Amino acid sequence: METTHRVHVGDARDLPLADDSVDLVVTSPPYPMIEMWDDVFAALDSAVGDALDAGDGDRAHDLMLSVLDDAWAELARVLAPGGIAVVNVGDATRNLGRFRVYDNHARVTDAFQSLGFDPLPGVLWRKPTNSAAKFMGSGMVPPNAYVTLEREHVLVFRNGQRREFEPRADRRYEAAYFWEERNRWFSDVWDDLNGEHQTLADPELRERSAAFPLELPYRLVNMYSVYGDTVLDPFWGTGTTSLAAAIAGRHSVGVERDDGLADAFDDRIRDAPALSREFATSRLDDHRAFVDDSGDDFEYAADHYDTRVRTKQEQAIRFHEVTDVEPTLDGWEATHEPYEE
Repeated sequence: METTHRVHVGDARDLPLADDSVDLVVTSPPYPMIEMWDDVFAALDSAVGDALDAGDGDRAHDLMLSVLDDAWAELARVLAPGGIAVVNVGDATRNLGRFRVYDNHARVTDAFQSLGFDPLPGVLWRKPTNSAAKFMGSGMVPPNAYVTLEREHVLVFRNGQRREFEPRADRRYEAAYFWEERNRWFSDVWDDLNGEHQTLADPELRERSAAFPLELPYRLVNMYSVYGDTVLDPFWGTGTTSLAAAIAGRHSVGVERDDGLADAFDDRIRDAPALSREFATSRLDDHRAFVDDSGDDFEYAADHYDTRVRTKQEQAIRFHEVTDVEPTLDGWEATHEPYEE
């Protein structure tokens, strides 16, 4: 199996892609009203900077969301019928005259609904905080302290009706997940993503991209796509979604305004062979531990690995590992082989 991973330097509001050409979107846009993104939004709409300078938080927030609305409209064009869009976004707190929260997740949901998407149950991602201060405002005396935001939203939308597949499609059933993975992944609260694979070689790139941990898009790619699908990230950053897609045996397309961030992917994609084997090994080891610890009789045997599984749908699970990556004119090509222990 071969997968391609294309990178375009450009604007998420004008995607260089054909209509209905991607199967899944996994992305995390700049968060409106988070100060580190002010300059990005102001560069895209000068009125944003004017509103911030005037201390008009409501207007600045609306203008920033309008920039994102244009990107969501492009997603509606390129996402195939039945495709899934997953948007990781956090709310913001800001003091512009008065302290308040800006509800980004609700406004993004409204935007997708207005485009005809169906909202699906999403996830609250509870992120570990490095701050010892668990409060804002007046500290230990009521009533003027504020709850600290330590979670982000993983919003899920579907473009129309559910996807249909031919009966017993190999690429779908081989891409199945284990029963216990399904229970953990499809929980509505995630607190088990610790960023183990999050580190970038250049700390400045980490700060500029605000990259999410690799486990996040890897999990979402496995949840909402099958082998051979195409995954898009229109706010690409340093390519974490593309790396996850390569590891998981999917094609990917990324669009990023900062050519310096795009160049950094050359080093990251070279880690795909080792990472793909590491993820496959870890998932099998974890599953076998689950089987051993459960004390239950598992009715079915996996077709490709020496382990029992709880359901018939798990029998055909087959991991693919990246065995080689080669540069192309607009990205990379990865070669995959079935994972063998």
